[in-house]
Amino acid sequence: MKTVTEFPHPVEDIPHLWIPLPDGTRLAARLWRPEGAGPEAPVPAILEYLPYRRRDGTAVRDQLTHPYLAGHGYACLRVDMRGNGDSDGLMTDEYTPQEQADAVAVIDWITRQPWCSGAVGMMGISWGGFNALQVAALAPPALKAIITLCSTVDRYADDIHYKGGCMLGENLGWAGTMWSFSSRPPDPAIRDDWREVWLQRLEQEPFLALPWMQHQRRDAYWKHGSVCEDFSAIRAAVLAVGGWGDSYKNAVPQLVANIDAPVRGIVGPWIHKYPHFAAPEPRIGFLQEALRWWDRHLKGQDADGADDPAYAAYLIHGDRPATWYRHRPGHWITAPDWPAPDLRHDTLALGLTPQGHGTLTLGQDAPEAFACQLSSPEDCGLDSGEFCAIFLGPEMPGDQRRDDALSACFDTGPLPQTDIFGAPVLRLRLKSDRPVAHVAVRLNHLHPDGASTRISWGVLNLCHRNGHEAPEPLLPGEEVEVTVPLDHIAWRLPEGHRLRVAVSSSYFPMIWPSPERVTLVLTGGELDLPCHPGGGSEDQITFPEAEAAEPLALEVLRPEAHVRSTAIDRQSGLVTLVIEDDFGEARDPGHGLISGSVLRERWQIHPDDPGSARAETHWTQVVARDGLRLRTEAHTALWSDAGHFYLSGRLEAWENDRLIHARDVSHSVPRDHL
Repeated sequence: MKTVTEFPHPVEDIPHLWIPLPDGTRLAARLWRPEGAGPEAPVPAILEYLPYRRRDGTAVRDQLTHPYLAGHGYACLRVDMRGNGDSDGLMTDEYTPQEQADAVAVIDWITRQPWCSGAVGMMGISWGGFNALQVAALAPPALKAIITLCSTVDRYADDIHYKGGCMLGENLGWAGTMWSFSSRPPDPAIRDDWREVWLQRLEQEPFLALPWMQHQRRDAYWKHGSVCEDFSAIRAAVLAVGGWGDSYKNAVPQLVANIDAPVRGIVGPWIHKYPHFAAPEPRIGFLQEALRWWDRHLKGQDADGADDPAYAAYLIHGDRPATWYRHRPGHWITAPDWPAPDLRHDTLALGLTPQGHGTLTLGQDAPEAFACQLSSPEDCGLDSGEFCAIFLGPEMPGDQRRDDALSACFDTGPLPQTDIFGAPVLRLRLKSDRPVAHVAVRLNHLHPDGASTRISWGVLNLCHRNGHEAPEPLLPGEEVEVTVPLDHIAWRLPEGHRLRVAVSSSYFPMIWPSPERVTLVLTGGELDLPCHPGGGSEDQITFPEAEAAEPLALEVLRPEAHVRSTAIDRQSGLVTLVIEDDFGEARDPGHGLISGSVLRERWQIHPDDPGSARAETHWTQVVARDGLRLRTEAHTALWSDAGHFYLSGRLEAWENDRLIHARDVSHSVPRDHL
């Protein structure tokens, strides 16, 4: 990444200002703007609106991004949402009507500032990408364009809560993260009442796993904030960006396919990061692309970017399995529209040889019936990797051979070079011996030496086979037909390599297990495989080299360290996945605040007992300055039986190693066809 220090406009950095809301709440913000911006020379504004603390949480990435955009003629605001960082108030949930109304009020405030031209854009990754889409759907007049990264259009079906009607383990993981993040104190240098605000947050901060698990169907709770409910409501121009290493792979093609406003999509090889400093490489000049988008839609400079393809995707040249990649080989392909009119859809039928080996055959008109019994051990899925790879540790899905051995596998023979582009779909005929059951599907790349790389995956709660709003139990022994969509991907299978469809009845800890041990009988199926017609290896679009502003020179007090390990108790048979992410501790030399954090997770299950599943998270957060050291400890746990989920949590606050607050919570939630 190239560091840029000279810009067309000198940049004025205002590290702290207050934005008043109509109800008297104040939101804390940081502003970068071109020197001289004012009534005689107003500029467009770009808003990034997050709960992640501008003083320490996102300061490193903010420093790379916002001064760069400001230096090219934009006022950039990084705003802490209500109840977070140094802002007033309390946060009650994610993506609430209050959060969205606050954003609209912030946009209105921006337009009334003498340095603003009246044109506003929103930009953000993850939470900021979500609320950029959601606020765009409210259509405030000043919001002319957004850039949404690593976000979703459907909060139920394609976020961290539920996938295919199965409950994701990340429900607990993310709830523990937000409990920890939002319960931290304001910076004592900003607020004299920091201690009062901190204690109020500690006492009232919601444990978000509870409402998330109380809504196990796609009801009004999830439809709120899901822009797929009415794509036409979005009138702002939308640049959507994603990564194949991220959990949010599907929003970009869905937005390109459904938005009536000007829209463009880019998906690279990246995990959950901005593309100018993302991994795996290659990175792109995202900030230059963003400037072209803003120049066109906020400044009215229509010439540049008018001929960009609607969709650009990085086609990964199938590489070997690894839990981390520094670089992924491949090249950029484009589509003038989506779905691309020249995509080829191959149909591959599942079959079974007389010896019981699963086959995947191209070009068979109708899949032949067979009977393949499947009852995966409950620990199938330990090589799934993180649901959302973000922390730069060993989070990617590793070699799939262990999980393959616990699944029913259907393999092709050696294939010609095949470029998969789009969302594969598996249709299955099956029977279950239990009324509640899950099925997990992985599309894998089989290398000549037997190594197995996960290309894409999908899961389905079979009670949701007819939709996510009104689940229906299975009738044991009755054959049903189901459709399992897999995530979008762009992947090259080299000539002579093979594809595998791996089907399992469990996928822990990615999804929570069904209430009882399940045996499925697969009786037929076929894979719809979308393929790109190209065959070359030359980029169809060229992006500029990654650039950014001068990085923040943090003083590292403790370096980062990341651990993933699996332990098997040979006496009890319990299998435990241990995750330890020490994010280190550092001091910001600009304002002196010290911050640091450590995450610990344990995911435990017995291969023969879904009722043994248990998950625990423990976050430590530290904020310190001037002899004051403030620490929170957030513990969460989830377990279940056949009828209920059980949640517990403990939140502690320590001031200079003295416990000043502790709160315990415990809840049970009935299982609803899950």
